[in-house]
Amino acid sequence: MLVLGIETTCDETAAAVIERQPDGSGRILSNIVHSQISDHAPYGGVVPEIAARAHVDLLDGLIDRAMAEAGVGYAELSGVAAAAGPGLIGGVIVGLTTAKAIAMVHDTPLIAVNHLEAHALTPRLTEPLAFPYCLFLVSGGHTQIVAVLGVGEYVRLGTTVDDAMGEAFDKVAKMLGLPYPGGPQVERAAARGDPTRFDFPRPMVGRPEPNFSLSGLKTAVRNEASRLLPLEEQDIADLCAGFQAAVLASTADRLKVGLRIFTERFGPPQALVAAGGVASNQAIRGALEAIAKKAGTVLLLPPPALCTDNGAMIAWAGAERLALGISDGLDAAPRARWLLDADAKAPAGHKNSRAGY
Repeated sequence: MLVLGIETTCDETAAAVIERQPDGSGRILSNIVHSQISDHAPYGGVVPEIAARAHVDLLDGLIDRAMAEAGVGYAELSGVAAAAGPGLIGGVIVGLTTAKAIAMVHDTPLIAVNHLEAHALTPRLTEPLAFPYCLFLVSGGHTQIVAVLGVGEYVRLGTTVDDAMGEAFDKVAKMLGLPYPGGPQVERAAARGDPTRFDFPRPMVGRPEPNFSLSGLKTAVRNEASRLLPLEEQDIADLCAGFQAAVLASTADRLKVGLRIFTERFGPPQALVAAGGVASNQAIRGALEAIAKKAGTVLLLPPPALCTDNGAMIAWAGAERLALGISDGLDAAPRARWLLDADAKAPAGHKNSRAGY
């Protein structure tokens, strides 16, 4: 089975071709990603209109490159998959409309993929991973603990009540004057800092439900930074180190609770899996090893290139669905918001920002 995947939900324009074997294993034949970081850096964040225009300009060429690199013709495709949400609606429309055109012209099945499901299923592209497993989905727009029970079967166990983790990293970077994108800058600065200099709060630690909260921690960093003005380079490094240490401590506690609830409801997970852009943070990846070990399970992490948004994850989710006979009509709608777990509700006090509600 050969599937073309298209990703345009935010500021990466991406296309890929994957091959899924009858035994369920996968192989990436091409995976072309164009990052728009330089387009958005002057504004300190993603500008939706600029992102959508860039997708229009770039996508056709990226698809041509992905098909050529894979050595595949359109007539050989088993399906074409596009991220239909959640995401910035202008970009989602660009990708989904392009996929519909390809599907219609070549009489190929269309799969409208939930971007979050693509992250959830990515580990099965690179590892022989059976269901059920516990997913820690952590990115600029999402922080969730999810029980992955099967393709299309997801139960959200915990989520953020305010900022997503990647969003908090970006905002801390911005308040400290670090360049965009902020997450990697905070990680680099933290490596030079003293994580014990500041006594930052560990949000939600000890709570019985596995939810996250990061706005209070972000405010604590801002207060310390304001007290220290003007900031020296070492101040910035120590603030980043303290912030990251608090995030790691909170994450360890929240995942401990989430894994316990997972086991109580569904039995032991086959693995703890992390996905999303923040999962490429090396400090977080290291902390997850200890968390998985304490929980008596294994940690599976996709390669960093597959943690951030890419076409291969969309193509793989499309292939997983197509293997079960699931496809979509040409009337599939783009969605700015699209829950992974249809029964999930926003926790009390949730600010309803970028977290996919």
